[in-house]
Amino acid sequence: MNQRLTIFILPVLILQIPSQNEIGPEGYKLAWLALAFAIAGLFLFLWGKRGNFFQFSLPKRKKVSVSLKKNRSFRPDSIELTIINTGKADLDIDAPLLIFSGMWHKRKFRLKGMNTYRIYPLYLVKGDDHTLNIDLSQFYGFDRTLKKLPRLKVVVSEVSGRRLGSSKVLLRNTLFNV
Repeated sequence: MNQRLTIFILPVLILQIPSQNEIGPEGYKLAWLALAFAIAGLFLFLWGKRGNFFQFSLPKRKKVSVSLKKNRSFRPDSIELTIINTGKADLDIDAPLLIFSGMWHKRKFRLKGMNTYRIYPLYLVKGDDHTLNIDLSQFYGFDRTLKKLPRLKVVVSEVSGRRLGSSKVLLRNTLFNV
């Protein structure tokens, strides 16, 4: 809200230049402009009331609940990812995106399955849930700098590419996220 007010008020304060010889628009031009705006507003109001202008259908909302649970409060060894389909439609879930992030650095990994078995894309029926245990030592063995990154985020998306939900968890405390 404050940013929006600043965007409108700051240029007004900067651009107020006093001028003695400034000529404004004549009164009849302002009246025609006000009349044109009133007619356009009335036209949109009446056209919208008939239902032809503002009538559109929203697609079915697909809801997913994503949660992350750590096995320890600080520096966990594994994390449990739970995806629950709380919507009214069945879903095809693509492989979740695992994001380790710090203040300046991000690393992204795509989870394709577990124990050399590919389980994604996954068909999730409404009301059903899916749980996946993620062992973080495999990621730390791949890249040692991941231990320094304090946040972990999982983004779940549909096979079509539409983002369904996400969840964040704090792996360790730092000065900036305490």
